[in-house]
Amino acid sequence: MLQCIFLLSDSGEVMLEKQLTGHRVDRSICDWFWEQSISQGDSFKHLPVIASPTHYLFQVVREGITFLACTQVEMPPLMAIEFLCRVADIFSDYLGGLNEDLVKDNFVIAYELLDEMIDNGFPLTTEPNILREMIAPPNIVSKMLSVVTGSSSNVSNTLPGATATCVPWRKTDLKHTSNEVYVNLVEEMDAIINKEGTLVKCEVYGEIEVNSQLSGIPDLTLSFANPSILNDVQFHPCVRLRPWESNQILSFVPPDGHFKLTSYRVKKLKSTPIYVKPQLSSDSGTCRISLLVGIKNDPGKPIDDVSVQFQLPNCVLSADLSSNLGTVNILTDKTCCWSIGRIPKDKSPSLSGTLVLESGLKRLHVFPTFRVGFKIMGTALSGLKIDKLDIRNLPTRPYKGFRALTRAGEYQVRS
Repeated sequence: MLQCIFLLSDSGEVMLEKQLTGHRVDRSICDWFWEQSISQGDSFKHLPVIASPTHYLFQVVREGITFLACTQVEMPPLMAIEFLCRVADIFSDYLGGLNEDLVKDNFVIAYELLDEMIDNGFPLTTEPNILREMIAPPNIVSKMLSVVTGSSSNVSNTLPGATATCVPWRKTDLKHTSNEVYVNLVEEMDAIINKEGTLVKCEVYGEIEVNSQLSGIPDLTLSFANPSILNDVQFHPCVRLRPWESNQILSFVPPDGHFKLTSYRVKKLKSTPIYVKPQLSSDSGTCRISLLVGIKNDPGKPIDDVSVQFQLPNCVLSADLSSNLGTVNILTDKTCCWSIGRIPKDKSPSLSGTLVLESGLKRLHVFPTFRVGFKIMGTALSGLKIDKLDIRNLPTRPYKGFRALTRAGEYQVRS
C-alpha cells in the first residue's frame, strides 16, 4: 500500500504532493531523498527502491521529473514501480509531453488523474481509454470555459460503462462505420562498437502497437512466424497468458483506439545496418579527425534521418569541421551534430576537420564516443515476422494493416 506520491523537478522542487491514506507523509522525506541524490550522484538516481530511515521509497525518472512514492509497510516493489510507470505514461499522454511547465500548468488534471488511478494506496484504474472517458484531456476550449464559468473540474458525471463489465478496458456498445485495425512493429536498436570496429553488443527493444477501430467485442489472435527469438516479453492486461505460454500466440480483446499490446527484446544480433569509422590523429597541439559513414548491411529500405553526434573534449579550444553531405553544427556546450539525412547508395558521407588543443597539450588523450541516429521505415531489423491476424466476433470483414519501423536507440561507436 502506497502512502504518498511526490513529483520532483530536476532541481529538487516538489511540484506535486498527493497523500493517499490517513497517515500523512511529511515533505522532509523529499529533502532527505534530494540530499542523498546530490551526494551519491547518478548511481542513486538509478536505484528503483531506496530504504530511508523512516520509509521505503520507489522512484521512476522521466524527462527530468522524478516520480517518488513512499510507504512504511511491506509491499511488492514491482507493483509500486509499475504503477509509477503507468502514472508517468498517463501524464505524458494527457499533457502531450512531460516537463515541469506542463505539470505546473495542469495541476487540476494531474490531481484528478491520481484520484481515479489510486484509491487508499491501492492502484485502481490505470487503463488510458477508461480514464479518457472519466476525465477529459486538457484543451484550449476547456481552459476557456473554466475561466468563464469558474469550474475547473474535468471529471465526467457518469461512470464509464466498461467499469461494470468483465472487460474493463473496453466499452460494451462500441460502433464504428468502418471496422479496421492497424498493427505497428516499432523497434529501437542498441549497439556498442569498440575502437577496432568490433560489434560488442547489439540488441533490439521492440513494441507492438495496435490501433483498433472495431465494433462490439472482437476477439483477435496474432501469431508470428518466429516467436522463439523474443525475450523479456511484457503484455497489456488484455492479453490472455495461457495461449502465449502454450503456443506463443497473442490472444486478446483489444481496447478501443491506440495502445501498446506488448514489448520485447531480441538479443545477440550479429550485424548493424550502417557503419561509422572514426579516425583521430594528434600532434603538435592539433588533432586531425576523419569520419566515414555508409551502409554495412542493406536492409532493402532507405535509411533516413541519419545523424552522428559527439562531445568535443574540454581540452579542445576550437574546431573546424566540414562534410561532403549534410550539415555540421557545433553547439555552445561543445556538442558536434552532423545531420546527414538519407544515405545515398552511390556516395559515402564523410566528415573531416582539425581540432585545436589548449596550450601546453600536444596530443589528445580523451577520445569522444560517437552516438548514431537513423530511421528505417518498412522493416524490423530484429527479424520478427507477423504470420497472421485473425479476428472473430465481427459481422463484417475488417481492414487489417501492418507496418514496421526501426530506429537507433543507444547506438555508440567508440574511438
